Parts: sequence; C-alpha cells; structure tokens
Amino acid sequence: MQLVLAQYKAGLLSLSRNPGYFIGSIVFPALFFLFFVPSSVRDSSGANFALGSFMIFAVMGALFFGFAVGIAHDRASAWAVYERTLPAPPLVRLASRVLNGFTFAACATIVMALVAHLTTPVHLPPVAWGRLALALLAGAIPISLLGFAIGYFASSRGAVTLAQLFYLPLSYAGGLWAPPQQLPTLVQPISLLTPTRRWGEVVWPAVTGQPWHGQDFAWLAVFALIFGALALWGYRRDEGQRFS
Repeated sequence: MQLVLAQYKAGLLSLSRNPGYFIGSIVFPALFFLFFVPSSVRDSSGANFALGSFMIFAVMGALFFGFAVGIAHDRASAWAVYERTLPAPPLVRLASRVLNGFTFAACATIVMALVAHLTTPVHLPPVAWGRLALALLAGAIPISLLGFAIGYFASSRGAVTLAQLFYLPLSYAGGLWAPPQQLPTLVQPISLLTPTRRWGEVVWPAVTGQPWHGQDFAWLAVFALIFGALALWGYRRDEGQRFS
C-alpha cells in the first residue's frame, strides 16, 4: 500500500504540473457548461438534467485523457521502462494510475457542481447526489477501460488525436450537449448504441428523481467487457512487442 501511495503522489504531482491535462480535464468542461447552459435553462429540472450531462462530460474527459494519453506517453518513455526493473509489481503502477485518474475526475465534478450552483437554478437533494455519484461511477468503468485500450494501441502522438476523435463525437452522439430527443433523426438510432448514451440513461434518472432501469446498467456492463477485453489484448500485445 505504501508503494501505491508513493506512486500515486508522484503521478498526481506530474499531472498537476501538466497545464494541458489540468485545463483540459477540469477547466474546459466547466467553461463549456458556462458558455452554453446558463442561458438555455429556465428551471431547476432543466438545470439538473444539464448538470448530469456535463458531469459525464467532465468525468469522461479526465479519465479518457488521463488513461489513453498517459499510458501511450508512458509506453514511449524510458522512465517507464526503468520502472519495470524496480521490485514493485505492475499492479502498483496500475492502482496508482487508476487513483490518479479518478482523483482528477472527482475534482472535475466538484468544479462543475460549483459552476452549476453559481450560474443556474440547479437543486439536488442529498439522496440525488448519492445516486449521481453511483451513476457516474457505473459509467466511468467502461470509459476508463476504453481509455486503457486506446493507450495500449496508439502511439504517444496518435493517442491525443484518437482520444479527441472518441471524446467529442461520443459526447455529442450520447446526448450530453443537447437532450437526446433533440438530436438529428439520423443520429438518434446511433445514439442508443453509444456508451455515453447508456451512461446518460443512468445519470439522468439520478438527477431528475426517476427510477433506474436494469437494462441500462446491463449495457454498461457489456461495454465494460468489450473495452476490458480490448485493453487486455493491447496490454499483452505491447508487453510482447517491447519486452519479450
């Protein structure tokens, strides 16, 4: 555990000193919310819905770029190769990376909540905040695994572009920037097949007081299995190419 905490602290300092990651994962989603949401909502129900959507947007950005770009960068780093010679098992690096990603994701949600409370009539009871946290965690798992898969298959430069190509279209098609019913007719059937839409179908009931549906959690579990299999394949492929 001490090794995990030490690695976690080092990773946290490294990411905090990276303005591109810090601004992109924490500041950018809040600014995006600030530019588009306050002028378009009129009551607490609309503000709550928008908050849930942009919470997903914020968490996805922090995890996506933390894992996809971070892993791809480490694969090209001589320091990461040196770390393999140390007595710490690979699980230590994995655990610390996951903790780093979820720490920044939590910071992004806190900033988003503050911005929403200051600029919109958002209002959630304590129970709704608990449900929201669980819903965000449920969707964060498959998205994290997708980030891992990108990180192990893409180069350090290609990972940034590939992460953007997934991040922004998935946000739009998932109904995070506009309610799903307002999406173009051509996009609506595609939206139902995206992990972000299924994540939204878990988050939106939490912020609007509606019941959950088991099929949405089942969809997230299926995405987690698919992306997890891709991440494992990419990890073994990378290990075989570089260290066999």
